[in-house]
Amino acid sequence: MARERTKAARGATEVRAGFFERAAATAGAFSGSTAALVSAVALVVAWAATGPLFHYSPTWQLVINTGTTIITFLMVFLIQRSQNKESLAVQLKLNEIVAALQGASNRLVNVQDLTEDELQVLHAHYATLARLAKEETDLRGSHSVDEAEDRHRAKNPARPRRRSSKE
Repeated sequence: MARERTKAARGATEVRAGFFERAAATAGAFSGSTAALVSAVALVVAWAATGPLFHYSPTWQLVINTGTTIITFLMVFLIQRSQNKESLAVQLKLNEIVAALQGASNRLVNVQDLTEDELQVLHAHYATLARLAKEETDLRGSHSVDEAEDRHRAKNPARPRRRSSKE
């Protein structure tokens, strides 16, 4: 019985999530359309045209202020949702590329989930890679920090190997 309730609750959540997902996608698509722009301009023109009819009263002004505030408030969340979805899709595509490329550093898979300190460590690694790349004359140089350091050490055997924070 409890299992059936859990399954029913999960189904209701999926239906709600599906509805909100579709509604947000539809609203996002419409808000970026020419029809939405034309509608917004027409609404503002209609509001301005009614000014003399209402003697430019505070209530007349409040109508447009309230309407634009509500729309702006909702659009902030809609835009953020769209950006989150787009960002996740881009990150997944980049993760696939990094995972598929031989010689690419797997340290970068899901790099967006790292802490600020971990990102600084990776930044230092890639700053080292950039510095080593500047010293290289071969344009076909390494694509990973570890390979670049190994090749650099091979050229300069007196230089000791640095220990990374991951080792």
